[in-house]
Amino acid sequence: MRAVGIVLAGGNSRRMRELSKKRAIAAMPVAGSFRSIDFVLSNMSNSHIQSVAVLTQYNSRSLNEHLSSSKWWDFGRKQGGLYVFPPTITAEHNDWYRGTADALYQNLDFLKRSHEPYVVIAAGDGIYKIDYNKVLEYHIEKKADITIVCKDMPADVDVTRFGMVKTNADGRITDFEEKPMVADSTTISCGIYVIRRRQLIELLERSAGEGHYDFVKDILVRYKNVKRIYAYKLESYWNNIASVDAYYQTNMDFLKPDVRKYFFREYPDIYSKVDDLPPAKYNPGADVKNSLVASGCILNGKVENSLLFKKVFIGNNCVIKNSIILNDVYIGDNTVIENCIVESRATIRANTTYIGKPDDVKVVVEENERYTL
Repeated sequence: MRAVGIVLAGGNSRRMRELSKKRAIAAMPVAGSFRSIDFVLSNMSNSHIQSVAVLTQYNSRSLNEHLSSSKWWDFGRKQGGLYVFPPTITAEHNDWYRGTADALYQNLDFLKRSHEPYVVIAAGDGIYKIDYNKVLEYHIEKKADITIVCKDMPADVDVTRFGMVKTNADGRITDFEEKPMVADSTTISCGIYVIRRRQLIELLERSAGEGHYDFVKDILVRYKNVKRIYAYKLESYWNNIASVDAYYQTNMDFLKPDVRKYFFREYPDIYSKVDDLPPAKYNPGADVKNSLVASGCILNGKVENSLLFKKVFIGNNCVIKNSIILNDVYIGDNTVIENCIVESRATIRANTTYIGKPDDVKVVVEENERYTL
């Protein structure tokens, strides 16, 4: 593909509450055995983008460990590859990334050394499949300066946490408002952009010279009436995990057969780092209904409408309903967990009850006493 890829994976969201204290949003576990960033990296690989840069910053240790080998996404190659760019101190600046535009500007050398004429910029917290080649073809056909992948959301979805766009009959964006107080459109930005590389360099240098650091507010919104900005409509599944409710709902969507088939049974595939773990073990007394259970789990109790990530232990007479249990969690006997997200490496004592509400999911964080000295 005639494009270089950039993944914005350095952000933090207070709407993730306790879940973002241990890891970046792009490193959040999804669908039992994946991380959020796996979806965008798989899309890049499946679209034959050969050079991809991941810009990391906040709580990046878990994310960096996950990206330690590029072979899982087929980026272990002589030409191009996967690059991880945290903030660096140089003679010119010693700041962290002050925004998305500043993160791109501080890695301007990567763009200048690239030879591809276009750039695909994508956030690391989106769960979707897309062929970026089709977006690029649309971008060239419309003679656009910038193309934004957008999606029409159902009328009952709160779109005020997204960037809201309006388009004319030709698909050109006539209005762009980031996280509006009141939404008067149901079309949102998916955080995926296609732009010509030389133009991106020019816009970033101009914004940095004026002290502007945000890509959406200081480039997209600012130039919406100056540049030809078009919307490419995404018709398939898309969601992002920038809040606890969105993270919970996205994972619960994977309990639907059609969503699982779309991501895991239909071409192209989604790739992730593989751990050598034994298959899940169901001991006598285990009762599992409509749940995703990852490898390395040991089950003794009842699990219903839930997702169990890797190396989860469920004790005797436990009841787990409508919940997400993250990696390496030990749940003691006679425990009841309902409408909850249990943080990874937690130890839940026996005879404990945690019950949240369907519209107010409870996040459970317990110290893991198995690893204390």
